Amino acid sequence: MNRQRELLLYRQRESLGAEQDLDLALELLAGTRTGRTQPMLRIYRPEPTVAFGQRDARLPGFDAARQACRDLGFEPLIRRAGGRAAAYHPGSLVIDHIEPDPDPIRESQARFQAFGELFAEALTRAGVDARLGPIPHEYCYGDHSVHGVHPTEQDIRVKLIGTAQRQIATGWLFSSSIVVEDGAAIRRVLSEAYSAMELPWDPLTGGAATDLNSGITADQVEHAVLEVYAEHWDLQPIRQLPALG
Repeated sequence: MNRQRELLLYRQRESLGAEQDLDLALELLAGTRTGRTQPMLRIYRPEPTVAFGQRDARLPGFDAARQACRDLGFEPLIRRAGGRAAAYHPGSLVIDHIEPDPDPIRESQARFQAFGELFAEALTRAGVDARLGPIPHEYCYGDHSVHGVHPTEQDIRVKLIGTAQRQIATGWLFSSSIVVEDGAAIRRVLSEAYSAMELPWDPLTGGAATDLNSGITADQVEHAVLEVYAEHWDLQPIRQLPALG
């Protein structure tokens, strides 16, 4: 990651709605085609959402999985980046990093490693023993997911961050969801969704940072994320996004 390049910081104060929040990230990425989107970091608290992968949508149990999510108050959506279903809610943070890039594929794998390390460091500063790497039988399995380790029972590991990215010819979007609070709701909805799709996973790998440190808050995690980011980029807060139309 480059040090001290300028990065716009947009802290979105309210969710626009589950689908609209996902769409806005893609609109910002598309803005790299016209130059309207500069290097940017967007942070927001999402509505209860289960973001399914495109492979999930082809499974026989997908319709039942979507209904199970709705029954539990989560909006089921299909995202264009990433693998299997992941869940987040207002006790989570979604962080979208968008940058113009004439060769966005070149460092795509390195990005997973670099951002994983960045977010693991942020969670550690916030009070969680966070590590980079997958947990066996975790939801939305990924080599660069970030998990937390229980302070006294080292065999208890909880996936806390899922990452995904999307590239177009003119730029890239790296999106991360950090589950900070209310892990029970995440376990419940993913249990129902994965069961309906007949996908194996271990519910004990799902949860939130508060399952490992009950005193942590989403505000503290957001502060830690921005603190680590500021060591690599010159953050420039903005109050509103540029016009993309």
